[in-house]
Amino acid sequence: MNKQTVDILLVDDHPLLRKGLSQLINEEEALRVVGEAGSGQSGLDQALALEPDLILLDLNMKGMDGLETLKAMRSAGVDSKVIVLTVSEHREDVAAMFRAGADGYLLKDMEPEDLLARIGEAAHGRLVVDDRLAEVMASLLRPEQDEEDRLALLTSKEREVLHLVAEGLANKMIGRELSISEGTVKVHVKRLLKKLGVRSRVEAAVWVVRNNSIADSVE
Repeated sequence: MNKQTVDILLVDDHPLLRKGLSQLINEEEALRVVGEAGSGQSGLDQALALEPDLILLDLNMKGMDGLETLKAMRSAGVDSKVIVLTVSEHREDVAAMFRAGADGYLLKDMEPEDLLARIGEAAHGRLVVDDRLAEVMASLLRPEQDEEDRLALLTSKEREVLHLVAEGLANKMIGRELSISEGTVKVHVKRLLKKLGVRSRVEAAVWVVRNNSIADSVE
């Protein structure tokens, strides 16, 4: 297999949708569907067995829904990129999935070529969100103090780490970029998340996007 190929697992309880997605994705040379699951439990089992690069996960499934499935995956140590593919535009759903460890949130009625483009972006570490959810994403972080004050709490090294986290780099790559150990990166990430008042790397990335002009001015 070409090392550049992105292995994808589809988790959705609608067989016809899975079939259509599989055909669409497999037409792309750089993408390959390696598994399909019709339930959350099956999705968890296959994620652990196949270790795909990326998982497309439905939110509203019978039995074990997408949120429960994602939480179970992260608890079990699944570190694949997880993109939620759903019909729900509700703020609560978007917030819950990102807090559970999702790497993107897309709507099922988007154009096929746009979906493929977003999958490619996610595979390269980008946070992907449907354009129609921009206002929802902007409202997710409710600061208890001014954003400038939050950023001022960060050390210069933590700010460097924050920007690399926002670019989608893993701890090991950040360590190489900044010539520090992976363990030191983990410490910086833990501290900056606490100082910004966010719960995950994804929320930190959203914070940077939302406050881009503020963050850039303090670099």
